[in-house]
Amino acid sequence: MGKKLYILVLLLIASLLLAACGARGSGGGQSAGSDKTYELRVSFVVNIESPKGQAAQRFKELVESRSNGRITVTLYPSSTLYGDNNEIQAIQTGAVEMLLPSSSKFSTITNKFQVLDLPFLINSLDELPQVLAPDTKVGKLLYENEDIEAHNMKVLGMFPDGMMQIAANKEIRSPEDLKGMRFRIQPADVIKSIYSAWGAQTVVIALGELYTALQQGIADGHENTYAVIYGSKAHEVQKFIVETDHRVNVGIAVINKPFFDSLPPDLQEVVSKAAQEAGLYCLQISAEQNAEFKKKIIEAGTTQVLELTPEEREAFKRAVVPKVWDEYASVLGQDVIEDLKAKMG
Repeated sequence: MGKKLYILVLLLIASLLLAACGARGSGGGQSAGSDKTYELRVSFVVNIESPKGQAAQRFKELVESRSNGRITVTLYPSSTLYGDNNEIQAIQTGAVEMLLPSSSKFSTITNKFQVLDLPFLINSLDELPQVLAPDTKVGKLLYENEDIEAHNMKVLGMFPDGMMQIAANKEIRSPEDLKGMRFRIQPADVIKSIYSAWGAQTVVIALGELYTALQQGIADGHENTYAVIYGSKAHEVQKFIVETDHRVNVGIAVINKPFFDSLPPDLQEVVSKAAQEAGLYCLQISAEQNAEFKKKIIEAGTTQVLELTPEEREAFKRAVVPKVWDEYASVLGQDVIEDLKAKMG
């Protein structure tokens, strides 16, 4: 009996040790397979010095630190990996894990993101968090978008890049001054409608080709933030920049959904929170950096910056609001447009 009891005790100890190992493998604050590492490539078309580029750098630092090295984030600015023409396709196929495209890039997938292209949606970046909060009518169009998820993407947050200005080789003080001119725009129906209401023609040109297109006269002008105008050197081939602040440029942080779903729950939380914090950081530095790049453009001496009077800016606004807003009520929802009108007062 003593020998049998000894064997039973050994078997009991062995079973307890196996159970303990199993518990450690499935618990302890990290999910199973916590030793596995992941590479997260972030591609974007603007330069690393832009607000969006600096926010991407903050995202990288947060994710790599909080994941304790389990996620390596590699940044590809200035279209070095994918550009305007192929980045959306790349993320759908998993060729890249994360993008920061402007909302207009999603026009072939969902028409709901066009709400961010509406003219004079906000007057300053300070108003943006309230307008885009996930529980607002506008926010739900962005964060609860079934079309986006059906195309293997998940929205993580908003990366505001600044307010849009008009650059051209002609002095512009009123909408009438744009008549007959041809402007480079992003591929978005709302933006095209804005310039049509101002009497201008439009042409879609990739950001990486903008400098040459302006230099060769393929386009008479374009719109962009001060940071992107300076980063792309477009100011070198544009005589004037008109400070209209007519539209906000918002990068939407999207991640490949199959990749995100493959991450353990704790790493999903790391990536999600880092994107939200980086988005707030982007908002904080956008106004500061665009002011800095505006100063650099002026100091370069190639371009004259024209600051509109309140009455002049109001003329641009009256030509498109509520005209363009109402034009897209059937697309975005009449309730969304009425809500925006009410908030505008």
